[in-house]
Amino acid sequence: MRRADDGALEVAGVGVAELAADHGTPSYIVDEADFRARARAYRIAFEAAFAAVGTGVDVYYAGKALLTVAVARWAREEGLRVDTASGGELAVALRAGVPGSEIGLHGNNKSDTEIGRAFDNGVGRIIVDSLAEIDRIADLAVERGVVAPVMVRVTTGVHAGGHEYISTAHEDQKFGLSVNLASAVPDADSPAMTALLRILERPSLKLLGIHSHIGSQILDPDGFEAAAAAVLELRAALAARTGVLVEEVDLGGGYGIAYLPGEVALDPERVAKDIASSVADVAARLGTPLPRFSIEPGRAIVGPAGMTLYSVGTVKPVTVGGDGEEPFTRLYVSVDGGMSDNIRPALYGADYHAEIVGRSSDAAPVLARVVGKHCESGDIVVHQVMLPGDVRAGDLLAVAATGAYGRSMASNYNLLLRPPVVAVRDGASRVLVRRETEEDLLGLDQG
Repeated sequence: MRRADDGALEVAGVGVAELAADHGTPSYIVDEADFRARARAYRIAFEAAFAAVGTGVDVYYAGKALLTVAVARWAREEGLRVDTASGGELAVALRAGVPGSEIGLHGNNKSDTEIGRAFDNGVGRIIVDSLAEIDRIADLAVERGVVAPVMVRVTTGVHAGGHEYISTAHEDQKFGLSVNLASAVPDADSPAMTALLRILERPSLKLLGIHSHIGSQILDPDGFEAAAAAVLELRAALAARTGVLVEEVDLGGGYGIAYLPGEVALDPERVAKDIASSVADVAARLGTPLPRFSIEPGRAIVGPAGMTLYSVGTVKPVTVGGDGEEPFTRLYVSVDGGMSDNIRPALYGADYHAEIVGRSSDAAPVLARVVGKHCESGDIVVHQVMLPGDVRAGDLLAVAATGAYGRSMASNYNLLLRPPVVAVRDGASRVLVRRETEEDLLGLDQG
């Protein structure tokens, strides 16, 4: 990105005024070259680090962050596989030409239809999330005459992530099977061990390995290392008991990015080297050879590659304070989208950065809050940011680092139309996903 002489932002050589004129606002803007560079950086860093300790690694792009046909194709062209979490995501990956063998299927409540579609398309791995699911997948595999490749998702007790709702390795949540004992029965197996043993008993299942995902927006690699150690210990315990040493371990995703000025994202080269060194040490201590590993970055690849472009509407100064507090003025800047195109500030209290991008300004900065147009007081896009004091209706405003989870979590609340996804590269733009229309909304309403 760069600013032209008039202060207007250019993204991959395309000016924001041109983007607004061609595609309207709000719009999700994704820099294709930036996406590709980040995908490539993760693949190269992890391949080099794990090769140095004598094993291999596969990098899966976590499609839940943002998945379109073009995005899935970009990921595969950069040497990544694709991780899906629903039948819809699986359909998009297949439409993009990703071979089933390079797709993973997650989900804590997969339907029989989703599992059957995975079988039909030769999906390379199905991640088991509960004991009940083991028998369902096994029985469906018998009916189809196939052997289902499965991994067991385990919860290691390692707490990581920026918010309770995105910290996924503690026991009191819906994902995975705990490696820890939570039973009053002496010498009982953990849920994770029980799942592994049960899979080995079913001829229609092939146990590929063990999967762990500890959370999202993680900025400290120590959590990955602790979780990896717990998984490798479980793997060794299964081998000691059954003679089966599983060949794969997936360490999940959750690599954090910078959302605000001054924040520092995880460096893929550093975190790859740290994790590789750690797992090599653990395997040596356990006396077991290293498995093949896999990871699942999503936000770290597409988050910084995307932004949301809005038009400013109502600008309203509001005096706040009282009850002993010193009054101050906050400028409420309303844009033509809001929580329907980015629910994360309302859902997680997520922080973002915004700037006026269509012009320069010499006005003194003022404390502002960027809000949407929905009928909710919690419809906040950016909680607190300094904007030029002359911000006005018609200005173009961009919110940075919205490539992950903006479009994928978007809704039609208040029947707003979901924005398009627009790719920019080498001075040109193209629509990846078109803007919804009122005809789309009315076409679904059967009266």
